[in-house]
Parts: sequence; C-alpha cells; structure tokens
Amino acid sequence: MKHSLTAIAVLLASTSFAMAEGELQLFNWGDYTSPELLKKFKDETGITVTVTDYDSNDASLAKIEAGGHGFDLVVPSANYVQIFVEKGLVSELDLSRLPDHGNIAPEWMDVPYDPGRKYSVPWQWGSTGIGVNTKVYSGDINTSALFMDPPPELEGKINVTPEMNDVLSLAIMYEGGEPCTEDTEVLRKVRDTLVAAKPKWQSMDYGMTEKMSANDVSASVYWNGAMFRVRLQNPDVKFGYPQEGYPLWMDQVMLLNDARNVDQAYTFLNFILQPENAALISAYARYANGIAGSEAFMPEDMKDAPEIKIPEEYRAAGRFLPTCSPKAQEYYTAIWTELQK
Repeated sequence: MKHSLTAIAVLLASTSFAMAEGELQLFNWGDYTSPELLKKFKDETGITVTVTDYDSNDASLAKIEAGGHGFDLVVPSANYVQIFVEKGLVSELDLSRLPDHGNIAPEWMDVPYDPGRKYSVPWQWGSTGIGVNTKVYSGDINTSALFMDPPPELEGKINVTPEMNDVLSLAIMYEGGEPCTEDTEVLRKVRDTLVAAKPKWQSMDYGMTEKMSANDVSASVYWNGAMFRVRLQNPDVKFGYPQEGYPLWMDQVMLLNDARNVDQAYTFLNFILQPENAALISAYARYANGIAGSEAFMPEDMKDAPEIKIPEEYRAAGRFLPTCSPKAQEYYTAIWTELQK
C-alpha cells in the first residue's frame, strides 16, 4: 500500500508539472490578442495562453509593481520599456533561446528604448489620432483642434480616450511644445485649453470600436488600428493625423522577472517572431508589426489602408514619445488629475 501511495504521489506530481509546462500568462491590452494566434500556438506547442487585459500603461505598471500577479509576459509601449527595465521588473532576454530574433525588421532592431532588442520583441505599432464620422463633420479632420477646440458640429459628440500620455502629448504639440516638456508656460496653456474644452466632450472612455460603429459617438481621440476596424463597419468614419503633431508608438512583449513559466514564454516569444504568426496578430487588431516578411501574410485590405499607410503629407508630424522625466511626469499627472474632476 505504501508503494502504491508513493507511486500515486509521484504520478500526481508529474501530472501537475506537465500541466504547468503547458500554461502561459499574458498580460496585454484589451481586445488586442488574436484568438486565431492563440489557437495555432496551442495546436503547435500544447501550451495554453491565458490573456488578462488592461487598458493603460499605468494600470499595467501598477499591477506588476504590486507583485503577486502571476503573469509571465507583459506588453508595454515604447516609452514605458525603460521604466520596466529600471525598476527591475523584467528580465534581459537570452537571445540564444530566440532563433528567430533576426526576423525583427532592421528599423525596429536598434530602437532607442531597447538597443539590440535585449529586453523586448515587437508586438504591434501604430499612431494616435482622431477618428471622425464625416457625415457629422465634413471639415478638416487632421488637427487636434477637433478635441482641443471642438467645432459646433462635434460639441457633445466627441470622446477623448483616457490615456494620459497620448492625450497630453497631442495637446502639448497642438500648443507648440514637445512631448515630455517641462516648460510651465506651455503646460499652463495645455491645462487651460483642455479644461475649457472638456465640457464640450461627450465622454472620456475606451470601447470606441463598438460606439463609433453604431454612431453613438461621432469623433474620438483613438488608435489607428481600432479606427480601421470601425471603418470596416461604418465607412463614414475616417482617421485623421493631427498636423500639429501626433504620437507614434510601438508595443512590445517583455519577460517579467518573476515569470513562473519561463520556457513557455520563450516558446511564445519565438513563435510571434515568425512572419506568418506576426501577421495573425496584425490581421486581428489591424496594426502594423515589426517583423520582416510578415507583409506577405497580411490581409489584402491592410496593404493600402489609410489608417496603416500614413499619408505622405502627415508623416513628418508623427513622433515617438520619449520616456518623460520625473518632473515632466509630475506635471502631466497634475494636469490629468485636474482634468478628471
């Protein structure tokens, strides 16, 4: 009997280990992970990926810093990568375990926030602009004036996504400053203009894919891929690139330093570095990715989509956001807090 019990205990232990070997916890932005990708990954590797959503970089950072989260991988934006690194929340990647690391497109390899891609691999990249229902408003949509000084047609019908860095960067560039500025004169203008404009907004919310498709909202500060998805359901919606300046961003996957399923995490990271799999990510969320050769596997309607292929006249206005200094972040937070009142 003793030997039988021992054998059962060993069997249970090995079964538990096998189950752990087949699990992975991904902490990612909401509505941003392709179910088809996860199914293909499970079919090929036997690993089940559980996705937990968040709606902002700050929310994900706070959750990770609090500890006890149980996540293996997280997907921060470029301007948060160094914050995660400096706080010791992520591990440097063992590139020998990523044989497809070389598939990262050259322009996305030596990025300022992670030279040589030692800590991250690309997920998707895009821009923050303004989606507009052109049946409601037929004027110029390529300006941040749409939410900073809303035209009469859009008063009470515009949403501003509650993503602090994107919104304040748009506002700062509209007022002639640079993102992460510590210039108090510029920041005072930004605060005053935003506070004056807020009563003319309908909401500060996420979930615009559904609301703009259904004509519940007529314009929104939002992301290009999401507005692409809206246009497919509501052809009247167009995406504007603010000529005063707008954020470009890239989200990337990073390995958390307290990850429990490290082997599975590396398997997943290498999987998404393969062009056909990167294309599945893009095909779902409708953003570009940073993997060379993935274009061949992309949906046909993405190749010349105006939300993906930035019009030549507005390309120079796009800029990647830097990581703000503590002082700039303090100013941002003060303005944002006042805006929430």
